Amino acid sequence: MTSTRRRVAVVGGHSHSVMSAKELGLDVVLVHVPGMYEEMLHSYCERIVHADLSDADSLLDVLRPLHAERPFERVLTTSEAGAVPTAVVVEELGLPGNSVAAVRSLYDKVLTREALGRAGVSPVRYQVVDSADSLVAFLGAVGGRIVVKPVDGTASADVHILDDKEAATAAWEALSAAGYRRALAEEFLDGPVISVEAFSTGGRHLPVALMTSVLDEYLVEMEHSIPGAYGAEWTAELHAQTVALLDEVGLQEGPTHTEFILTEDGPRMLESHSRMGGGGTPSILRRAYGLDFSRLFLSVPLGIEELPERAPEATGAGHIRFFAPEPGVITGFDGIERLKADGVEVRQGPVGAKLPGVPGLVELSGAATGVMLQMNVGDTVPAIRAGWDRAMGYVIATGEDTPAAARRCAEVDAVLRFHTTAAAEGARETR
Repeated sequence: MTSTRRRVAVVGGHSHSVMSAKELGLDVVLVHVPGMYEEMLHSYCERIVHADLSDADSLLDVLRPLHAERPFERVLTTSEAGAVPTAVVVEELGLPGNSVAAVRSLYDKVLTREALGRAGVSPVRYQVVDSADSLVAFLGAVGGRIVVKPVDGTASADVHILDDKEAATAAWEALSAAGYRRALAEEFLDGPVISVEAFSTGGRHLPVALMTSVLDEYLVEMEHSIPGAYGAEWTAELHAQTVALLDEVGLQEGPTHTEFILTEDGPRMLESHSRMGGGGTPSILRRAYGLDFSRLFLSVPLGIEELPERAPEATGAGHIRFFAPEPGVITGFDGIERLKADGVEVRQGPVGAKLPGVPGLVELSGAATGVMLQMNVGDTVPAIRAGWDRAMGYVIATGEDTPAAARRCAEVDAVLRFHTTAAAEGARETR
């Protein structure tokens, strides 16, 4: 018998993005890459099919026959790689959603800079470069520190901060070796990082929360706080710049994550994305505001629930902190039993499994303080050079306010110890 339930396709993402499907009365067909999703997703989905998320033709090959068999009402994504290809699928299948042009304008950092220029907000000196010479020339024109990064990069990978000609030449060689033929060079923006987490429907944009992040020396985000630990005095300006950009590119619906640097001259936008923030952002947002972007991701586009007219007030705070042990082979852990005795919910991935993304967010959603260990004894801890290297796990906590939530995570991180071969060789313990 053919199901009468409403049907959607979701491209990529993790368990939190489809966990509300059954409660909302939806059948979900998930399109993903083998080995890149949690097995628990099967319990939330009608079926899981495989495709290259970055290739619109690959997505159409698996979705078109399923759509003909029983139509989808929407094809949605919260995947960075799948953003533009999903928009292509939406247009090809004649479904409502964001246009290819709107999504591409946020995915391509040059197009984002051009849109900001048209909107008259967040002025930043930038130039597309295609050689070491053009990068050196831009460095000279700025007369100070610059940043160069891929036009469509993610997870802080292949980002270089440059001060002189030698560094610029080396950076271009590294980018070329990584396969890039063009990149975006920008003046270096000095200041702390803050982002606006917003949600849109029918072209109306609702900024909900400010999130602050702690970056390591490689610009990888290692901690997130909602509400933000700083920048509240800039709330109106941050919201205004976010809405101006989303209006300019014509984004219609869904979650967005827009990053800024708070410079001496005020907020300057780094980039924006037509997806939820990564690194557990939806989970700490829900802990702070009680608003579930993962649920709204499914319910609002389908008209099952309405987006509030105004953002709610924060009732607490959420914080997530990723573990950064010394690289090497894990030989043991200390502190787990002590954490459990202190009321911390501790989960650990199965032996031999490589859990993708930020697993455990669904399972830990009811824990005031929770720990997810993604590795076991015998697994190899990598050096953290990009967001996807944060593969060891994290601690997530709710607090009465932002300092309390951050402090709770720091306390847990101080108790938990990873023992690695590198630490043993150095006769020291590391986190």
